[in-house]
Amino acid sequence: MGRDRYVDFVRAWAIVLVVLGHWVITGLVLGPGGEIDAPELLAVEPWTRWLTLGFQIMPLFFLAGGHAAGGSWVRARAAGGTAAGWVGRRGLRLLLPAAVYSGLVLSAVGVCSVVGVDPGTLALVGWAMAMQFWFLPVYLLLGVLTPPLHAAHRRWGLRVPVVMGAVALVVGWWGMGGQAPYVGAVNYVLVWGVAYQLGFCWYDGLLTGRRPVAVAVALMVGGGLVFAALITFGPFPVSLIRVTGQTPSNTDPPSAAMLAWVVAQVGLCLLAAPAVRRLLARERVWRAVRRVGGASMTLYLWHMLPVLVVAAVFYLPGIAPDPVFGSGAWWALRVPWLLVLGVVLVGVLVVLRPLERWQARLYERTRPRFDLRRAWPLWLGLPAGVAAFAYFATRGFAPDGRVPVPAALALVLGTILVMTTRLAGREEPDDAKGALRETV
Repeated sequence: MGRDRYVDFVRAWAIVLVVLGHWVITGLVLGPGGEIDAPELLAVEPWTRWLTLGFQIMPLFFLAGGHAAGGSWVRARAAGGTAAGWVGRRGLRLLLPAAVYSGLVLSAVGVCSVVGVDPGTLALVGWAMAMQFWFLPVYLLLGVLTPPLHAAHRRWGLRVPVVMGAVALVVGWWGMGGQAPYVGAVNYVLVWGVAYQLGFCWYDGLLTGRRPVAVAVALMVGGGLVFAALITFGPFPVSLIRVTGQTPSNTDPPSAAMLAWVVAQVGLCLLAAPAVRRLLARERVWRAVRRVGGASMTLYLWHMLPVLVVAAVFYLPGIAPDPVFGSGAWWALRVPWLLVLGVVLVGVLVVLRPLERWQARLYERTRPRFDLRRAWPLWLGLPAGVAAFAYFATRGFAPDGRVPVPAALALVLGTILVMTTRLAGREEPDDAKGALRETV
């Protein structure tokens, strides 16, 4: 099966909406003492929680990720690659840029701490620069589990996401009962794993068979109706992003309502595919999508840096207008706010190009061999990376205004271990290289 432009579009569209969503809900307020605060918009203005129905697009990212991973793993197996070799390569594609980003942010936190920057400010900045990290441990873990998950898919097909969804409902109910409050964390893998597993089904044509429109409509309408019932008659809130103090949450961990939204969004994605594919046939449109897709990891990791730049340049000196948070004037200023952040982000991407090229060369030199078998460094390194990302996602890069040394060391050790697995195999033959090309 050839490259599907629509899958690349879905991934690029998801990244763009994530960036815009984070920018829209981030508001800066200059305090009387010159300090900058960032009130939580969804908590201050409850009506904005409805906006998350449009901006919570991560189900599509996991769907597209499953589609790409399924195709990549099938090609790797056909070329003689091993599970360890494939997991190592895919893991390093995610781990390396995230580790470089984390290292730079942690270094900046360390320097600021030494020169006496206020710990509260550092904690806020560290949280802002890590707010997107919840995605990384889940996606990395699903990548590690892809070979057995795909083996289950080959044997049982659509029954796998159905069973995963059913188990997620039981786990969610058990966790909400209070008997085992931490068991709900399993749903990070189960609920997002449903979207990932449906990506396998999409790649193999199980969702686009003889009646693709009927299947898409059934998923979209069925998932949408269940979601509406759960937020109307059930205990779940409408917000698809965590709101401080709101219990239960639809994302922390993913709830039954989020599972319904995953199903609805998958249906909508399949329904929109023919029209969007016709649009993507235009080379100018496809080039734009390809550019965004090529920079997707950089966009995802670095998109909050422009907020800090704008805060330092416009808010700290008191240049920026400061209307009442959430007022009509504040919302009117969202337009120039987004435009300024977009311009700054373009500048950040230009500055980061040499770093991206260096990371690409480093990946080519250190990626695990395609036939990797003796893989103990890999199986030690990837869990260390998952643990470090999970810590940053929950605590930020500067909890209490200090560098979290154990988490930083775990990430360094994990990255080095994965990079050293290259020594344990042989390079693929020339005729296999094309088959083993991957996209994260």
